Amino acid sequence: MTFRFNSRSLHEPAWSSRLPGVGGPGDNLRGWLIDQGSLTRLMINHCAQQAFHVEVVSQRWFEPLHSEQAMLSMRDGEYGLIRQVRLMCGDDYRVFARTIIPIGSFTGKARHLSMLKSRPLGAVLFADPKTRRICMQYARLQQGQKLYQDALRHDAQKSGAAIWARRTLFEYANQPLLVNEIFMPVMENIRL
Repeated sequence: MTFRFNSRSLHEPAWSSRLPGVGGPGDNLRGWLIDQGSLTRLMINHCAQQAFHVEVVSQRWFEPLHSEQAMLSMRDGEYGLIRQVRLMCGDDYRVFARTIIPIGSFTGKARHLSMLKSRPLGAVLFADPKTRRICMQYARLQQGQKLYQDALRHDAQKSGAAIWARRTLFEYANQPLLVNEIFMPVMENIRL
């Protein structure tokens, strides 16, 4: 499934289920993008002497982007809980994560997802063996796109260069949620 620009998604990237080879991310970043495990666990392992932690940027009910609504089978105008966080190694900003949870997903075991605070979502998702990764998509984000602007809003070393992202549609407690993970340029120098 690939989403292209149209009149309703002018500020969204073109997501693809295939990661490009030539002209795509380098070997270091490619490993991070295609890994099927928990990004939280990988970050903890690679933070070494620096402590891994999550900084909550925002958490609010809002209308997701059109392509996010489509992936989650949400109706136009339907709200979801949007949680935006920065994954940090000490003071180093490494990944911006944006999670969208449709209002209808807050049933049963999934009800507690609105109360994570600074707890990593990945720790919750991957602790449950029934969590399923439905699909992953990749995109190169550029200036002028909302996700790019959100990810770099709090980055002191903005370069203007395109950055890579992946998004995953999960099923947790039989409910869908979407996780966008946007890799800061420094991640291209960190081998997985």
